[in-house]
Amino acid sequence: MKTTVRILLGLAICFLTYICVMSVVTPIRFEEKRVSREEAVVKNLISLRTAEVEFKAQKGYYTADLDSLILFLKTAKKKEVLKEGALTDAQLEAGMTEAKAVKIIKRGNLKEIQKNGLEGFKRDTIYTNLIQSLYKGEYTEENIGEIVYIPYTDNVRYEAEVDNNYTTDKGIKVPLVEVRAAFDTYLADLDKQELVNLIDKEKKLDHYPGLRFGSIDAPNNNAGNWE
Repeated sequence: MKTTVRILLGLAICFLTYICVMSVVTPIRFEEKRVSREEAVVKNLISLRTAEVEFKAQKGYYTADLDSLILFLKTAKKKEVLKEGALTDAQLEAGMTEAKAVKIIKRGNLKEIQKNGLEGFKRDTIYTNLIQSLYKGEYTEENIGEIVYIPYTDNVRYEAEVDNNYTTDKGIKVPLVEVRAAFDTYLADLDKQELVNLIDKEKKLDHYPGLRFGSIDAPNNNAGNWE
């Protein structure tokens, strides 16, 4: 009888020790994995923000259609100006501007160019591949579509929402965009109780329970909530 009691007490002690250890270890492991995963999620959000900003720059509004956004990246061009030479302080003080210098160069009058000291001044407008221009080789046409999928999910897409008719109190029209990934997408397979605790904590603080950039409630310069 005493032996049985001792065994049961030993098992109980082991079980309680395990519970205590796990109560400390589980939150630490959850946090480590969350931080690691969010690096990949943020990377995509930054890439999507870059795409949305360029989309608006060229079209005047944002898009919530991520397929259209990817098509835009694959087909649109980026207008860039190649620059050679720069105006000197003396030229600027004399009233010369970039715009005036470009007009003089375009006229092609050699005497006028020499008179204004613009022999080494050159400005050429070119149109380059948009993906290459925005991402500097990080993405290609073949893999750019990957940025719309939230990492560590079964191809779940980021949620995108826009308000292209938002008007400020001063009557200024400001298109808005918001792209987000909820905690319960990229952390879904981790400890359930820790996930519930994290979501509950953010909601009590009136924070979005996940990662996002931009806002459709008010202009925020497309800031990310991780920044």
